[in-house]
Amino acid sequence: MAAPDPRDDVIAGLRFLTETGWRRAAALVTLGAAAAAALPPWHWAVMFIPGFAGLLIAASTAARARDAFGAGWWFGVGHFAAGFYWVGSAFLVDAERYGFLAPFAVAGLAIGMAVFPGLAALIANRIIRWRDVSWAGRGLVFAAAWVFAEWLRGWVLPGFPWNLAGSVWTASPEMTQAAAYVGTYGLGRISVAAAAGFAGLAVRSGRRAAAWPVAAGVIVVALVWGAGHLRLQSPETGSVDGVRLRLVQPNIPQHLKWKSGLRAGHVRKQLEMSLRPPAAGPAPTHIIWAETSVPFNLSGDPPLRNALAEAVPAGGLLIAGAPQAEGASDGSERLSNSLHALDAGGRIVSTYAKRHLVPFGEYVPFRSILKFSKLTAGRLDFTPGSGPKTMALPGLPPALALICYEVIFAAEVGDYQTRPAWLLNVTNDAWFGNSAGPHQHLAAAQLRAAEQGLPLIRVANTGITAVIDAYGRRRAELPLGGEGVLDTDLPKAVAPPPYARFGDALTLLLAAVAVFVGGVMRRRELRNV
Repeated sequence: MAAPDPRDDVIAGLRFLTETGWRRAAALVTLGAAAAAALPPWHWAVMFIPGFAGLLIAASTAARARDAFGAGWWFGVGHFAAGFYWVGSAFLVDAERYGFLAPFAVAGLAIGMAVFPGLAALIANRIIRWRDVSWAGRGLVFAAAWVFAEWLRGWVLPGFPWNLAGSVWTASPEMTQAAAYVGTYGLGRISVAAAAGFAGLAVRSGRRAAAWPVAAGVIVVALVWGAGHLRLQSPETGSVDGVRLRLVQPNIPQHLKWKSGLRAGHVRKQLEMSLRPPAAGPAPTHIIWAETSVPFNLSGDPPLRNALAEAVPAGGLLIAGAPQAEGASDGSERLSNSLHALDAGGRIVSTYAKRHLVPFGEYVPFRSILKFSKLTAGRLDFTPGSGPKTMALPGLPPALALICYEVIFAAEVGDYQTRPAWLLNVTNDAWFGNSAGPHQHLAAAQLRAAEQGLPLIRVANTGITAVIDAYGRRRAELPLGGEGVLDTDLPKAVAPPPYARFGDALTLLLAAVAVFVGGVMRRRELRNV
């Protein structure tokens, strides 16, 4: 006797999710967009439930592989269009030249990134049908497939692991602590499994059996919160002795930043802000400016370095972002997005060149085919640096430098030979205005701090300068769209947590365990009909 069609077991009100056609596609796009509301800056975590439960129903009941992939793809289009809408703002900085591309950029990114949810739905469907997995186990299988696809999203082509499922919890310091043990991917797996577990309540048969994964998911989330709460009861680590940082956020609009007649004024403004007397506490020992805060080739301009040295405290440093131009062996000019540490004598004592460049912002991929210029100023594409670097900085503990969106790559943040004592992330989120983008960027920085057990100092031209401790908690910040200086101590690191020691090997191991556990939960309900 042939096994009943699993689509027939879904309650009538949700049967359209098991069919093909425009109603299913529209519903999945809507569910994907709804799930994006759980991410920063909204943090409506409950929206994961209809989103992922609905996707699991559609994916796991699909009879054909292409229908399963399509379910995830449509969901991804809605999810990424809602979560990445702010990307269009970058094209409006020079609206006359690039404004018309804004909707195409958002749509193109959503369509391309949707391949990964499509792959997750396909993998889950194949495992569920192969093993005849019960509704009780499908959430585990699907969560593992989703997080595996997220992990791939960080590696394929240039990689873009932005808005990972685990970032839903960055508004909760207690939940964020799980990232120290299982990483952001592991935290996302817990979240997706708990939400997708509700899908079992949509079946006619065996609903009582399907209810226990819902209860288990709620209990697991509660236990994770409780464990995080206990971890945060640890004694405060304190601050590094003799270090007082001044973080400068000048709030220079992006459309004015590179205008030739204004660039010197932008530098003078930041010099003035750096020299202000402190409102409270000791005087700064080190000054930090944002990404490309000096819109000149600082390494090749001794007079400019001497002028900036006026802002360097005695025995301290000015750490500032600037483009760096230098000649290559073939006679061409190489341009890098760099971070320089300048001492009181105007000497550059340490430099880091950004390794992970932004496509179309800092270079144009497939340059021989795509003839248009990059969005940032200048004709030349940036050249990537050699990799993560722990910078030796006089008067400071060793720091791992991260420029702009390098902070979203968890594996690369942990790729160092000498463990740093803190993370330094400089950025320029003025490209994205008053949108969700800067908040999501900050959430990624919080997760990197928690994963590595390292404090993170984030300095932005605007949106959002912050001090994050080794537990991922925001200790102080300057608001998006605000101008000012933030004087702060440097928090101390904690002992390396499990994720800092094992990295993504732990992520993939836990995904395999989840698939195994879900796979052994074979379906009984329909066999007995």
